[in-house]
Amino acid sequence: MDSLSYTNEKNVQILLALMKANNIKKVIVSPGATNFTFVGSIQNDSFFEVYSCVDERSAAYMACGMSAESGEPVALSCTGATASRDYYPGLTEAYYRKLPVLAITSHQGNDRIGHLLPQNIDRRRIPTDVACLSVELPVIKDERDEAYVTIEVNKALLELRRNGGGPVHINLFTTYSKDFSIRQLPQVRVIKRYQAWDEFPDMPQGKIAIYVGSHLNFTDKEVEDIDNFCATFDAIVVCDHTSGYYGKYRLLPTLAHLQTYSMPPIGELDLMIHIGEVSATTFLRSFKAKQVWRVNPDGELRDTFKKLTKVFQMSEMFFFRHYGIAGMKNHSFIDNCNSIYRKVYEHLPELPLSNIFVAMHLSNKLPHGSLIHISTSNTRRSWNQFPLPENVTSSCNVGCCGIDGCTSTLIGASLVDTSKICYLVTGDLAFFYDLNVIGNRHVGNNVRILVLNNGSGAEFQLYNHFCNIFGDDTKKFIAADGHNGCQSHDLLKHIAQDLSYEYLSADNKNDFFIALERFTNNQLTDRPMIFEVFTTPEDDSDALKKMSTIEVETERLLKKRLVNGLKKVTGDDGLKKVKSFIKRK
Repeated sequence: MDSLSYTNEKNVQILLALMKANNIKKVIVSPGATNFTFVGSIQNDSFFEVYSCVDERSAAYMACGMSAESGEPVALSCTGATASRDYYPGLTEAYYRKLPVLAITSHQGNDRIGHLLPQNIDRRRIPTDVACLSVELPVIKDERDEAYVTIEVNKALLELRRNGGGPVHINLFTTYSKDFSIRQLPQVRVIKRYQAWDEFPDMPQGKIAIYVGSHLNFTDKEVEDIDNFCATFDAIVVCDHTSGYYGKYRLLPTLAHLQTYSMPPIGELDLMIHIGEVSATTFLRSFKAKQVWRVNPDGELRDTFKKLTKVFQMSEMFFFRHYGIAGMKNHSFIDNCNSIYRKVYEHLPELPLSNIFVAMHLSNKLPHGSLIHISTSNTRRSWNQFPLPENVTSSCNVGCCGIDGCTSTLIGASLVDTSKICYLVTGDLAFFYDLNVIGNRHVGNNVRILVLNNGSGAEFQLYNHFCNIFGDDTKKFIAADGHNGCQSHDLLKHIAQDLSYEYLSADNKNDFFIALERFTNNQLTDRPMIFEVFTTPEDDSDALKKMSTIEVETERLLKKRLVNGLKKVTGDDGLKKVKSFIKRK
């Protein structure tokens, strides 16, 4: 066999490539069959220093001594039977001495556990003090598996040095492949972790954006730090209504990125800096970046965009203050983005009474200093299409993006400052799911709830949702049609009035605008409010389709005007000649 020949098992290849990238070269191997694809791949590679030890207990202690003396990580490799159990004493020693020992235990797969098959040890749960982290590397079948294994290996190797260091366990699945025809390891994505005392990498040249997932509202000082960073590198801050950033580099791109027949206007970024937590935005996958840097005190590998290369385990403000320079004034990128996005808003279509229609007309009328909570799915998407007035803050339960709890969350928020008007916009399923809280005796007169009652889960019936393949059958169980009074105009009215809420309602645009004036009164009223707006899933779907094809419609109208203009100047014959010329070109 040639000096450089690796197994065709892709999970092993990725592990070896990343071990090389992290300069992990010392490996102590014990004999066996289940680990032969790993051992067979390293034994002739001169990068690795390979040592043999028959006794796994001794091997683990050898790794402790070798790591302590050299100051380097040391890897172990064993087969699938009780071999891994004999690592426990040495790994326990490594754990309490914070020694970076990497235990690679080979395995036939979890599907073989519990079926009376020989040499199948269950390693899914290990003692808490034998490893700082334990990961599994399954057999790779597709790109999704490959991305998963890449992250898990990076995570494991970084953990060897994290928080002072310690042992890490990798459970490496194998198919016992006898194919060692691979001559070169694959190019792999190497992820580096930085802490406050490390030397920071240089900021790359080109287009830079900060992507903010759900986040608590930033303080004025934090906004200043982000703005200084953006002014230094001509960056933008990509947000939705859960991001908590309201500085001058804020970009709300949902509507532009909804456009079905156009490329995302920003193009590919050279760097995306990812902060915040879960984001459920419509445009999440439409943002492309050559690389992503994640900044968060937890230091975890959150590979939302599949481009993660660096993790900064520190506060966001420490990061932005390090790179930003006060007094810089670059802002052409945000100006250009706003110019492009503004053109979309200049051609908003006429919409039916729907979730998006309500968002369009309520969003700009919210009282100064008020708070708005937005429920999930269709409502969240609808509201993310429209900016909010200055000094209006927003929030949404996107931690799990579940249907439950949005009303209770709003009530909790409203109790913090009873002088602040607090809004909730929610669908009927989400509202009735969380109905009991509106009877809570602590509810104040600063609470205003708008319920979009379309009689079912409209999200699943939208024209572009995969659940609508069943047609009307989608309504029965997937969209849960017909509950809560089947859009009764009396049910919620009586509940609200019996609980001393002021009740408003609308099932047409005229009534909506009349009630809207009362609902957006900038003064506290004597009672909390519930505003019920009756819509249909069909109108919600139609509204979304119209909002997703604004540029197409605009282009069509421009072409129509051009054709009419040519016809006036050249007549019908001249117009035909122009069309014929265009076709030939």
